[in-house]
Amino acid sequence: MDRNWLRSAAKRYDESNRATLEFILSRKPLMGAFVDTKVHSITGENYNGTSGIRGPKFTFGWIQARALEALITFTHFYRDRDTSLSRRLTDRAKLLFEGLDALFRRDGHVYFLYDSDLNPVFETAGSTIRQQIEPSIFTYSDAFAAKGLFAASRVFAPEQSSAYLNYLLSVIESVEDGRFQMNETIPISRQSLSEQADDFGPRMILLGAAGLLHRHGETTNTKFANRFIDYVFDRHYHAQTGLLLNVAKDDTCNVGHAIELCGFGFEHLQAIPDDTRLHKLVSVLVQSLQVGLQGPGIALYLSAKTGRATSKYYPWWPMPEAIRACALGMHLDPSLHLFDLWKKCDDTFFNNYWQKEKGFAVQTRDLLGPVDFVPATPDLDPGYHTGLSLLGAVQTIDRLLKG
Repeated sequence: MDRNWLRSAAKRYDESNRATLEFILSRKPLMGAFVDTKVHSITGENYNGTSGIRGPKFTFGWIQARALEALITFTHFYRDRDTSLSRRLTDRAKLLFEGLDALFRRDGHVYFLYDSDLNPVFETAGSTIRQQIEPSIFTYSDAFAAKGLFAASRVFAPEQSSAYLNYLLSVIESVEDGRFQMNETIPISRQSLSEQADDFGPRMILLGAAGLLHRHGETTNTKFANRFIDYVFDRHYHAQTGLLLNVAKDDTCNVGHAIELCGFGFEHLQAIPDDTRLHKLVSVLVQSLQVGLQGPGIALYLSAKTGRATSKYYPWWPMPEAIRACALGMHLDPSLHLFDLWKKCDDTFFNNYWQKEKGFAVQTRDLLGPVDFVPATPDLDPGYHTGLSLLGAVQTIDRLLKG
């Protein structure tokens, strides 16, 4: 373990996070509440009223929910390190909390996309259609919102924390009893549920709630985490390749999601150690990186059978997720051979994606360079994938250097 490299990496990660946070804080809230990351990731130009759903007339609940979790997490982190930054983050997080809280109180859910009147909609054929309201069905936007609203309520509205904890637990429950819809760009309905495959994505995302709950003193509510890990390995682990299949018996692998699962699993195992689950996760992390790191990063999809990329797109987010996962894995078991992979992921991210002068990464690239392809939303990452991943690495480096 190269201690000098670790110190340098921690400094680089913190500087990158500060740049992103200053970018967010420099931009006026939309509708008085919502963060504005509506910027083209390659040109740096603002989207406007002619940009369709990329523009300021539309609000992505998915992004705002992620932003709330990120802002409140950084508020805590910088409280004793940079009181001025922490205070500014708190002020912005409070506005966002109030905005998302109002949407949740109105609908009982948070939705992927809202129009200029904050009606839930989805895009189709160049226009938008009002989204169906199905109270018993939950989505990724609910998952992100429940995490962010729960964490923020502990600061801004403690009397609402139990309600938001119940919201989060309801989302988790919906995954286990078949009421979680992955695709939010179609009608939210029982029919849509019946047609979707059993992808491990929902369990992966909500495994991240375990670390959040541990940090907020709610370890008793994390029993689902081990069940989620076991379910994924029972149903999606491909023994012949050591990779996780998106859907059992299907050749497609989203190794970025596998890496993210490992990072969230490691966060959980810091609080509740389990060597058997740790070694399974480490095995998948190593194999996913050894197979997945090709070309300029990690392709959106690859074939388990051949190990070759089946998508020409290489999104930015697997790289910071890999940085966090490698750091956490090393801390849990220093004997693991993750350091070289960590350094390779670091080098790939900062050389191929990160734009230091802008304070954010290029969203997607191909073999030739950056391309205008939206991996999930056109809004830039609000300190979630990149920010929280690099923050996790900073905190882990601190523990490694003290160990």
